[in-house]
Amino acid sequence: MLQKKKQRTTRKITDKSDLFDGVPDDLVVSILCKLSSSVSCPTDFVNILLTCKRLNRLGLHPLVLSKAGSKALAVKAKNWSDSAHRFLKHCVSAGNIEACYTLGMIRFYCLQNRGSGASLMAKAAMKSHAPALYSLAVIQFNGSGGSKNNKDLRAGVALCARAAFLGHVDALRELGHCLQDGYGVRQNITEGRRLLIQANARELASSLNTVVKRQLKQQHQRRLNYQHYAYMTGSGCPLLSDFGCNVPVPEGHPVNVFLKEWFESGLGELGQGLRLCSHKGCGRPETRAHEFRRCSVCGTVNYCSRGCQALDWKLRHKVECGPMERWQEEGGNGNGGDGGAGGMEEVGEAEDLAIG
Repeated sequence: MLQKKKQRTTRKITDKSDLFDGVPDDLVVSILCKLSSSVSCPTDFVNILLTCKRLNRLGLHPLVLSKAGSKALAVKAKNWSDSAHRFLKHCVSAGNIEACYTLGMIRFYCLQNRGSGASLMAKAAMKSHAPALYSLAVIQFNGSGGSKNNKDLRAGVALCARAAFLGHVDALRELGHCLQDGYGVRQNITEGRRLLIQANARELASSLNTVVKRQLKQQHQRRLNYQHYAYMTGSGCPLLSDFGCNVPVPEGHPVNVFLKEWFESGLGELGQGLRLCSHKGCGRPETRAHEFRRCSVCGTVNYCSRGCQALDWKLRHKVECGPMERWQEEGGNGNGGDGGAGGMEEVGEAEDLAIG
């Protein structure tokens, strides 16, 4: 009698269909959209796609791919493959602006497909993607992918202004330096200084917001985090402005991390005489010899932008920079920039000398 009862119960469970099969596709797609926009790494999203055929099919739905965030697209340089390239192209086809920017940067700098890369970044910029606008500004300032005659300083300033209006801190900082130096725009030291202070205020607000979120997470997990106390005791990354505030080092954009890993790991080879931007959070390489400008004091570091130079000064170069006799003899000036940082000098196309 007991055995028959068990058999009857087992039959009912077996005959019952999977509840997941009854969930409408549009509801699953909506959930996957939320997931793709909020995952912390690509693996989290890929693992969902590998769960079953239905999730794999719906996970590649154009609506889901269009919502994928920067962290879902943050492929590691060591994991770059044809399949990763195809995935990014699928996201681009679905209208994902972040994927346009990511793939554009990779093609332009890593795969050396300048035209396609710039086109993808321009596509993102036209949709008001601030990092794409700023990256195009850096390309215009340096004439990247072309000759020195391809520089367009006014276009660079205009792109920076648009990115700064959208809240991009690096673009705001770059625009401030352009106004202070009269680089591509009529010099206005007062307005330039105001923008630099505004950039530091935004940087501070962003850092404090990060600390608050971290504290809430710590309370939820009921454990202490040393980084919080490090922040309270004054360690971390000083702000550019010398306001006496210390904040944690800002997290770089995933595509900048990719560029840095790509070239430093040897996956991508720099041509003879080409160098990476010395700011460790940038990762941009030169596309021709002597494209980036050097520190006018020591001549040992080079930067793709004035903003990168100012940030790197506070991060590390301040304690390393010192005048070199050769540079002084060649006419390199030692005038300090904002906050004590050395200025930047153009480097000649034919020889590696500072212009006085």
